[in-house]
Amino acid sequence: MDALFSIIPAGDDPTLMMSVLVFAAAAMLAFGFMAAVRVRGDVKRRAAGIAVDASLHGGSGTRSLRHASLKATQQLIDYANRHFSPSGEGEMRQLRRRLIQAGFLDPRAGAFYFLARIAMALVLAAAAFALGPSVLSGDSQWFWGVIWLAAIGGYLSPKIYLDRRIARRCNEHRAGFPDFMDLLVVCADAGLSMEAALDRVGRELADSYPSLSSNIYMTTLEIRAGHTMSEALERLADRLGLEEARSFATLLQQSEELGSSLTDALRVYSDDMRHKRMSIAEEKAYSLPAKLSVPLIICIFPIIIIVIMLPVYVRFKFIGY
Repeated sequence: MDALFSIIPAGDDPTLMMSVLVFAAAAMLAFGFMAAVRVRGDVKRRAAGIAVDASLHGGSGTRSLRHASLKATQQLIDYANRHFSPSGEGEMRQLRRRLIQAGFLDPRAGAFYFLARIAMALVLAAAAFALGPSVLSGDSQWFWGVIWLAAIGGYLSPKIYLDRRIARRCNEHRAGFPDFMDLLVVCADAGLSMEAALDRVGRELADSYPSLSSNIYMTTLEIRAGHTMSEALERLADRLGLEEARSFATLLQQSEELGSSLTDALRVYSDDMRHKRMSIAEEKAYSLPAKLSVPLIICIFPIIIIVIMLPVYVRFKFIGY
């Protein structure tokens, strides 16, 4: 500090003194920042060298947190597959088909499904255990029953969600399949092959029916991978969960075996699908009056009875006075 003051010229100039102090502070901050950056760069280089050495010696990732978490997750999935999956091969195949129809194409979807059921049962049971005393006012008679009901509801909630998802996707597939057939007819009239027509139609339906479009795109990928047209269409029918798609696959197979015109077969089947969708809409329209009778009886008729009988009640009440 004495050396610093010896450098400063003598005098009582406060501006010069302030300038020197500001310069010294800025220089210290700059040198400190440069030292921190240099140390950080050295640490990064050493860490990179350690990672390279570990990969060269065959020990990459075995001690990392990510590897440990992935290994624990895989063990949990294997345990769920081993202990909670259906014992029969037919039941497991049926579950796998339902998961595919719901859009879960991961091979580990079955294990995730059972883990979700167990996790939801535990979460809802814990929530009921935590909130039960405040809701039931300390009544122990219904406490454990509510916990069991919550656990059962949590265990069944993934199944309910899966059923609703399958139903929603099936409705979308059923609504879009006649349009799919019409576009196939147009592509066949234009001279496109079946593979090119499926590719084109799948891209055209992406905005209106995304689930149907993705399944058609998977069918084109299977055909390019070496599957025959019949096998790819059978897989498409399994994923869509529609009898119309299975009939379409059978139609193309029979048309190919018999050597008939593919365009005529597609046009006839497209008209049939169009009439079938119209008949379904008419059936829903005709069943509407019968469905409306229940809300009419429950909601409208009591109001009508009250409106009719209220004046009579008021009159008798007035006469009584």
